[in-house]
Amino acid sequence: MATVRDFVRKELVPHEDLVERLDEVPKELAAQIRGRAIAAGLYAPNFPAELGGGGLDGPSLTLVERELGWTSYALQWLIARPSNILRACAGDQVQAYLLPVIRGERVDCLAMTEPNAGSDVRSMTTRATRDGGDWVLNGAKHFISYADVADFVIVFAVTDTEQTAAEPTTGGKRSAISAFLVDHGTPGFTVSRGPSSVSHRGYHHCELSFAGCRVPGSALLGEQGRGFDLLSEWLGASRLTVAATSVGRARRVLDLAADWAARRQQFGQPVGRFQGTGFKLADMATELEAAELLTLRAAWKLSHGAMTDSDAAMAKLFASEMLGRLTDQAVQIFGGTGLMSEFPVERFWRDARVERIWDGTSEIQRHIISRAMLRERGA
Repeated sequence: MATVRDFVRKELVPHEDLVERLDEVPKELAAQIRGRAIAAGLYAPNFPAELGGGGLDGPSLTLVERELGWTSYALQWLIARPSNILRACAGDQVQAYLLPVIRGERVDCLAMTEPNAGSDVRSMTTRATRDGGDWVLNGAKHFISYADVADFVIVFAVTDTEQTAAEPTTGGKRSAISAFLVDHGTPGFTVSRGPSSVSHRGYHHCELSFAGCRVPGSALLGEQGRGFDLLSEWLGASRLTVAATSVGRARRVLDLAADWAARRQQFGQPVGRFQGTGFKLADMATELEAAELLTLRAAWKLSHGAMTDSDAAMAKLFASEMLGRLTDQAVQIFGGTGLMSEFPVERFWRDARVERIWDGTSEIQRHIISRAMLRERGA
């Protein structure tokens, strides 16, 4: 972990203010960071060593994510952890997509969310239709992270319908979703920058359009109609990532708040000596430790093939909401200074808000947890 920690402090943190001001990472800087990350052996730690990745187990990878969480997504994503969905690559896909992303030669992104299909993934309307040996994609995606700098996109589209247990809202049928590998520059596929976000400046969210976008049959990733299974596997890992990075960022914020409370003098003593501030710090530290242990427990279960959807949901829910509470308390401890752009606290406060939304909202996590509890009881 010391290698990752040093890399973050020396190679990423010094550029935070620049990225915040420009709302982007200059191309030259991005190439420099990626190159140094590869040279340091930090690239693709989530992939097996036999494929050229770091080969880390669940707890070790979670600790790496925690250290990367110390800084902004715009910088830390450059130490790429390629989408684990790419393990489904087969045949020529291995040489064209899987191995190049592990080596840092290509960059992938994942396109799931649509304007009218967020939490309800199966309501997506992007479709892929068979035409001879090809697939033709039509539809739109939005909130797609760093699609503007990726070399290809893993896009999910409806390819058919499938029978399911009869429900009043579906009539016993639901969309069958498949995954496709689509290269930038493919005719009919366009990417545009989406609206600016207050969270994680420089980490862009893009809008994707597919208008008669024709791809070969070999672009299908995994089995036809089994894209939701791939997606579910990715979401479990991504929710652990959100939990771990939330813990890392919270630790940095707590350090800042504790240092301020020890130095800031009011009424002749450090403000941390007043119970109103000291008790805040105690609660912040306790919640942080609880979030980290909950996250590491889920990661340990993942390594042993025992992690459930509820385990990942609990970690993501508690850690992301902990970060929101902790950053808000940090602003309160700093007072008006905490809202000034010259100090990083206001940035962490803004950045924390999105963690409760992406990779499944807090409401979705609570639904996953409660649904599992009720199913165990036959309800």
